[in-house]
Amino acid sequence: MSAASLLLYPDPRLRHVAEPVTAFDASLRQSVADLEAVMQAVSALGLTLPHIGLLQRVVVLRMEPGAPTTIYVNPQIVWTSDERGPQTEGSVSMPGIVETVDRAVRVRVRFSDLSGVEHEEEAEGFRAACLQHEVDQLDGIFWIDRLSRLRRDRALKRFAKLRRVAG
Repeated sequence: MSAASLLLYPDPRLRHVAEPVTAFDASLRQSVADLEAVMQAVSALGLTLPHIGLLQRVVVLRMEPGAPTTIYVNPQIVWTSDERGPQTEGSVSMPGIVETVDRAVRVRVRFSDLSGVEHEEEAEGFRAACLQHEVDQLDGIFWIDRLSRLRRDRALKRFAKLRRVAG
């Protein structure tokens, strides 16, 4: 798959809630391989299957270019710290727009791997923010929904302007 497979905001499919994965089979592995190809093509740190129009609960993270990916099937955030902090966020589905989002500083995530084996992982800082961002996407929550109305409106106006200039 190529970068052209990536859905761009405001595609309504970015607002759909993804379905849990029930079959850990060759089709799932192919979907994840397609997602990783798009992720590499657009230089994303994290991406979900809904970003490429497949409404299944899968997240792929690569925290640095060239680093191995971590695949989270059916991820659930089962704990968040009370401590919160600002993180700079954006989305390859809304290129050119970044804003500061307040997120839990630490999280615990329960997920399955591609074989269906369940795992738990604790993450903090930027990785914790990335996991929260991508799990939100699986729940149909686009990252700008975490902004105040004023900041969201400004971000949408900047994005519209960028699209007019590029268009």
